[in-house]
Amino acid sequence: MLNIALPKGRLGEQAHELLTRACYGGGSLSDMGRKLVIESESAGVRYFLVKPSDVAIYVEHGAADLGIVGKDILEEDRPDVYELLDLKIGRCRMCVAAKKGFEDDGSSVLRVASKFTNIAERYYASLGREVDIIKLNGSIELAPLLGLSDVIVDIVESGKTLRDNDLTVIAEIMPISARLIANKVVYQFKSAEINELRDSLGVVTND
Repeated sequence: MLNIALPKGRLGEQAHELLTRACYGGGSLSDMGRKLVIESESAGVRYFLVKPSDVAIYVEHGAADLGIVGKDILEEDRPDVYELLDLKIGRCRMCVAAKKGFEDDGSSVLRVASKFTNIAERYYASLGREVDIIKLNGSIELAPLLGLSDVIVDIVESGKTLRDNDLTVIAEIMPISARLIANKVVYQFKSAEINELRDSLGVVTND
């Protein structure tokens, strides 16, 4: 069987729907209750439900052969895995946002609050901008409102949360979507099965 780590929540449900359409279904995630593992012998797959930020860890260390994970996590943590396919779901953007009217005149160190500190640091390093990175794990939008930071680096979907807090996007760092990843060692031994699944997913994601 192929062991596949799926993220809990909406993204996992969307990914499982794609896998089902590609003939790799394994029951319904919504009917699992508190179960964390479902499998389908006929499809040759076993699914694990894990925290989204843990998917790549399971895959990198071989507890799962494959996983579905956001590009944001891949860029932030840089796990040692193969990225096989853009699934074109969970689309959003990694952006820099600030209070409306803010202008970075470059006269002082820019204070940047983010959960994605590595992405933020690399982005500003590419601009040659001196920054003070402040790591936060939640309510990132509060940081500029309370004077903790000048800007934030965060995921933006519709932008409603920013607008509700009088913030606006001032730069886009990268587009984000869900990716199919594989353990590098497992791929050497199960390349035929993994490539077949990847190709089947590629067909349904392009429908």
